[in-house]
Amino acid sequence: MYRAPQRPGSKYITAEGEKKLKQELNTLWKVERPKVTQSVAEAAALGDRSENAEYIYGKKRLREIDSRVRYLSKRLEEVKVVKSKPDDIDNIYFAATVTLEDENNNSVSYRLVGPDEIDPPRGYISIDSPMGRNLLGKTIDSEIELSSPAGEKKFIVTAITYN
Repeated sequence: MYRAPQRPGSKYITAEGEKKLKQELNTLWKVERPKVTQSVAEAAALGDRSENAEYIYGKKRLREIDSRVRYLSKRLEEVKVVKSKPDDIDNIYFAATVTLEDENNNSVSYRLVGPDEIDPPRGYISIDSPMGRNLLGKTIDSEIELSSPAGEKKFIVTAITYN
């Protein structure tokens, strides 16, 4: 079945996000991989590998680690770290924390981050998401409309801050 290629995500990342990716890469390469390699070597020494669950699982885990290490290494080379505030802090740009109010006066805050930093429980949303794209360039008192499976929702921007 043919699947159209996905549009690549934005290449922006916050300094905090870059640090987190580097820590993950370091942990995988310096801690996880050596442990798994050791356990695979020990399992291989036990003999028949075809029915050795520890060996099979260890090899699978090594492939997962190596795949993630390759991805992180490549991604860290291509991302652009945004370390400073924009000149115009009255508009919403990358790394802004935005407070919105819906029609029922319920308030919610989101921080616009790159696709590698998405964390919904913390309110970190991608600038590539529908909400993120709608927010870019808006100012305080701007009205945002968002279509969702639950229907149309309207929000008003009540605050914009940059960390």
